[in-house]
Amino acid sequence: MLFNIKVVPLHTQNENEIMSQLIKPVSYEPLLDTKQTEQGIKLIKEFFQQNISTELRLRRVTAPLFVLKGLGINDDLNGVERAVTFPIKDLNDACAEVVHSLAKWKRLSLAEYKIEPGYGIYTDMNAIRADEELDNLHSLYVDQWDWEAVITKDQRTIAYLKNVVERIYAAIRRTEYLTCETYPQIKPFLPESITFIHAEDLLQMYPDKTPKEREDAICEKYGAVFIIGIGGKLSNGEKHDGRAPDYDDWSTMGENGKAGLNGDILIWYPVLGRSFELSSMGIRVDKESLLRQLKLEGMEEREQLYFHQKLLNGQLPLSIGGGIGQSRLCMVLLHKGHIGEIQASIWPDDMRKECKELGMTLI
Repeated sequence: MLFNIKVVPLHTQNENEIMSQLIKPVSYEPLLDTKQTEQGIKLIKEFFQQNISTELRLRRVTAPLFVLKGLGINDDLNGVERAVTFPIKDLNDACAEVVHSLAKWKRLSLAEYKIEPGYGIYTDMNAIRADEELDNLHSLYVDQWDWEAVITKDQRTIAYLKNVVERIYAAIRRTEYLTCETYPQIKPFLPESITFIHAEDLLQMYPDKTPKEREDAICEKYGAVFIIGIGGKLSNGEKHDGRAPDYDDWSTMGENGKAGLNGDILIWYPVLGRSFELSSMGIRVDKESLLRQLKLEGMEEREQLYFHQKLLNGQLPLSIGGGIGQSRLCMVLLHKGHIGEIQASIWPDDMRKECKELGMTLI
């Protein structure tokens, strides 16, 4: 059976060995050789981006690798990750930051391009995240399709969010179909539809589990899940996961009195026996939710930054957007055990050695 794979965390080794979060799929054999893998990556990237741009009516634009520090344009992700910085000689050593993602930059671009409601932009985003904990899914190098679309005030609803999620998931499944047709040794595994659940409901279902364990449980049950409401505190006083306060709207009340107009697309990935995030996305903050979330996080000083002033002064359109991992999507659809089989990055020597012994040759 293709997915009859036992997984053992590397951290079960003895204490004298280097600790790691690497998942070791026993009896792993790549279904494609190196040449086929490179061809498959090209196939998936070209087909998916054409599909998603057509599905969501997105125009491709060119994006920056870095932005000036202090403008509030770079994303803070969970709020603790350090950006890679460097001085610019010809700007009197002004400091530039390598982007984490482009959520705020895209919204500025929507205004600059004068994009109408119902249309948007997408770009190839490349980033360096120096604080990532390296494992099968996480790399120092991040590549994703960052997209953003203009919406109306009436579309700032859970119903509209779900509709967009379903369209993105449909594009993923179409890409899976093409991949399996091209390489018959790869068999499809994604379910026909994606299941929606709020992070609070997930907590009530599995009150004794950690957020990661809840994700594993719900994804194994349904195959593909969109978890709504990530960033705000749940009834246990904890967040399901962190979100910066100034791009996704995680505090506006949605269905059934539960806060959150954002979430993550996750699937159950049998190759590694765990949940697997493919996309983080959501309806973006408006003036009211930005002020509310900055206050909740004790970050009111950000109101004076360039991006935030633009938003508070009504100079930016309402929008929905997110990022879809390019290497991650290729990894899943090509049934690879490690993201390093898809992209070139830096890995610990012990991880490279361990992966090679397991059949996962890192680029």
